[in-house]
Amino acid sequence: MALLVPEKGWYSKKIASDEKAWIMIAGVLCLSLFALMVGWHLVGKQNPSFEVYTTSPDEFYKLAQHNWKKIKVGEENGITVVKPPPGSDVFVIASAWKWEPALILKKGKEYRLHISSMDFLHGFSLQPVNMNFKIHPNYDYVLTFKPTSSGDFRVICNEYCGYGHHAMIGKITVED
Repeated sequence: MALLVPEKGWYSKKIASDEKAWIMIAGVLCLSLFALMVGWHLVGKQNPSFEVYTTSPDEFYKLAQHNWKKIKVGEENGITVVKPPPGSDVFVIASAWKWEPALILKKGKEYRLHISSMDFLHGFSLQPVNMNFKIHPNYDYVLTFKPTSSGDFRVICNEYCGYGHHAMIGKITVED
């Protein structure tokens, strides 16, 4: 809301040529940045695309358990460890206050990670790669993932989820 009412006919007054130039420069710059943003998403592979489906925690948990039975290779500190074949789907659960399962993946091979929360809003943050996603309950986030370097990586929760948030650390091992 303006303090003073603008004078009548202000919009039909001629604009100075230097102001027109700045408006044109700003417009071209905005359109260029918008085009770069779209191009960076498609070509730069900075922002991974993912699919989202609605689900319930019970339904997702059943799907995850069924998936893990086929690819389980052991347990580590009470957490299931799975080694999915390249190109397959693997289900990851965020729940108070753990990530399950621990994953063993092959370098350079593509996987489809299905990620969902059983209880609260969680954040899937793969470190030190700096991939960050919000994981809401009742949604199945499907992320196409291709590890490019081998080693041990940590998945941390970067959305405060309560008392045990600080201990919510998962593990992904990438083998050559």
